[in-house]
Amino acid sequence: MDITGRTVFIPGATSGIGRALAIALAERGNTVIVGGRRRELIDDLRAAHPAIDGVEIDTSDAASIDRAAAEVLERHPGLDVLITMAGVMAAEDWTSPAGFVETAERTVTTNLLGPIRLIGAFIEHLLTRPAATIMTVSSGLAFAPLRVTPTYNATKAAIHMLSESLRLQYADTPVSIVELVPPAVQTDLMPGHAENPHAQPLDDYIAEVVAILERDADVREVLVERVTFLRHGEARGDYADVVRALNASDPHAQR
Repeated sequence: MDITGRTVFIPGATSGIGRALAIALAERGNTVIVGGRRRELIDDLRAAHPAIDGVEIDTSDAASIDRAAAEVLERHPGLDVLITMAGVMAAEDWTSPAGFVETAERTVTTNLLGPIRLIGAFIEHLLTRPAATIMTVSSGLAFAPLRVTPTYNATKAAIHMLSESLRLQYADTPVSIVELVPPAVQTDLMPGHAENPHAQPLDDYIAEVVAILERDADVREVLVERVTFLRHGEARGDYADVVRALNASDPHAQR
């Protein structure tokens, strides 16, 4: 994936991995547009990094996605990269319906329907570009489950298979599919996550991601070293050991 001279839209980029990646891409000469639900966070990011543009978007709302897509394409008709970053992660107790149904529905809407709707809103435009990229965002937990986040795990597994499937459908088009597969990273994705000693520091993670993108123009999955423990457990034949180790550590850790 070429990461210079591109025009990139990252919904879900006002905090965490999305924000840090937006800044890193802007620093490398790309035109970057961030999306988020809260205008004040967009304004704060733009004040610190004036070259970055921003639009309000709620990726759990289909109408908001359509409005934001129209705004982005009107202001940036050269858009050629979409990074479907926005997501939520929450603990659930599936031993009681009252403890999980509402949270599970919200997680599916944001983590799975959100990217589907985003791709639907931009794909017609992206297919007209000489070269375009859709970067999906799954997780190490797509490949080994964390006990406390069953719906999050499931949505990220679905994103992985969606990425694999779209890569087949777009094989003869200008659109390439790149899957970002984070490990646990020190962000505010869940309470206490930013202080999790098992998680990778955010700056280290972004530096490793950028290095992979710069090194391999044809990368399909962006796998930093820390996530390979989870990603390749089944192929190595130690999947059961991976699951035990994952769930024996801090409940929010992906190792």
